[in-house]
Amino acid sequence: MKHHSESAVSASRRAFLGGIPVITAAAALAPAPALAAGGKQHWAMLVDVRKCIGCQACTVACIQENAVPEGSFRTVVSTYSVKLVDAVQPAGTYLLPRLCNHCEAPPCIPVCPVGATFKRDDGIVVIDGERCVGCAYCVQACPYDARFINHATNKADKCTFCAHRVDAGLLPACVETCVGGARIFGDLNDPQGELRRRLDAAKAEVKVLKPEQGTEPRVFYIGLDERFQGKVEGQGTLWQPRKAHG
Repeated sequence: MKHHSESAVSASRRAFLGGIPVITAAAALAPAPALAAGGKQHWAMLVDVRKCIGCQACTVACIQENAVPEGSFRTVVSTYSVKLVDAVQPAGTYLLPRLCNHCEAPPCIPVCPVGATFKRDDGIVVIDGERCVGCAYCVQACPYDARFINHATNKADKCTFCAHRVDAGLLPACVETCVGGARIFGDLNDPQGELRRRLDAAKAEVKVLKPEQGTEPRVFYIGLDERFQGKVEGQGTLWQPRKAHG
């Protein structure tokens, strides 16, 4: 079942289908990416951590849309218990939505021995399942733990920004179902689009994960705590779908 927010998601869908990529706030700590030559579409996502409520609607939608096998995730919201320095009890929780970053310089591509992983002209990093041999080199090369071996197909798997939906003029499933409008998808190369304008307007607000890796992620974050930008001291709890018992 899909969840919708009339105020956030419906407006986002209308703008996307109207050719105007959508966003909710701010822009990038790392310099906002420049417009690519040729005016081609270059898809990216902005995640407003402040609006994420950890409902996992994005995770469920992704599993259903992409037939992700049990125990694996193309996207998930990790939950961390955060405590103050020298404190015993946690001070609160921190939610971090995670997915493939569709990097501009993806480290997963050069390590593939058969060329199964490649970057489309529109910036989406995908896997050719016919060529993939399941060696897992790309899984090990990804600094974001965004890849896995699909135990149903024995092939590498990951988020594709729901490329099949994007090609049909639809939003990725996780964006379509985000209750709080925390996930925003759009074209970096549309200077009049909301995504591009917001990135340009609030350069000090947006961060990327592990910028020191030099991969130039195309998933940007607003409200990202710097403690979670790189290596996190501790393990986030991954949500697991539960089977119904009858």
